[in-house]
Amino acid sequence: MPEIKSLFVTRLYRAALSEHQPVIDAQELEASCFAIAEDDEAGQAWSEDNGYPGYTSYASLTDLPWRFPIFADLVKALDAHVAGFAEDLAFDLDGRALVLEDIWINILPEGGSHASHIHPHSVISGTTYVSMPEGTSALKLEDPRHAMMMAAPPRKADAPEELRAFVYESPKVGDVRLWESWLRHEVPLNFSEDERVSVSFNYRWE
Repeated sequence: MPEIKSLFVTRLYRAALSEHQPVIDAQELEASCFAIAEDDEAGQAWSEDNGYPGYTSYASLTDLPWRFPIFADLVKALDAHVAGFAEDLAFDLDGRALVLEDIWINILPEGGSHASHIHPHSVISGTTYVSMPEGTSALKLEDPRHAMMMAAPPRKADAPEELRAFVYESPKVGDVRLWESWLRHEVPLNFSEDERVSVSFNYRWE
């Protein structure tokens, strides 16, 4: 009998943020994100100048955990999630640690999207979801081998998830998703009239 097995597996971590302490109050986190966005004139200007729909603090606020206690608590919970994912990935960290490199707010309005990209120089990237109104964008993940499949036929519509060229994640408020930073991903068009709010982050090997 033939044997078929999977090689070079791409892992995706799915969990509720609340699985690790401290528990984050979702409403407080959402209110904090909007309050920060309203006061962050540099972030508003960067978003407008760079064609980023809505708002991101990516290029303006590099010290959210220092400025706002709820973000300090959030990082403590994320540290535990990332440590668990690193264990699953069988990383040999050689006595060094995976530490937070940056963390930022994303507020995506109706009609906004975030083009396909990777996070170079980081090890693990991820997002926790603060507000996900009905009809809002999923997270779209791309098979990292995609560019090398020049002559491959398309997959069947009902192909198993692990064989698809793209996988669409639809997280709920309070969920966290983690992936290795080389995995290309994007946020498709937000069809909801309400804003999609998330907090994204990178961890580096230090």
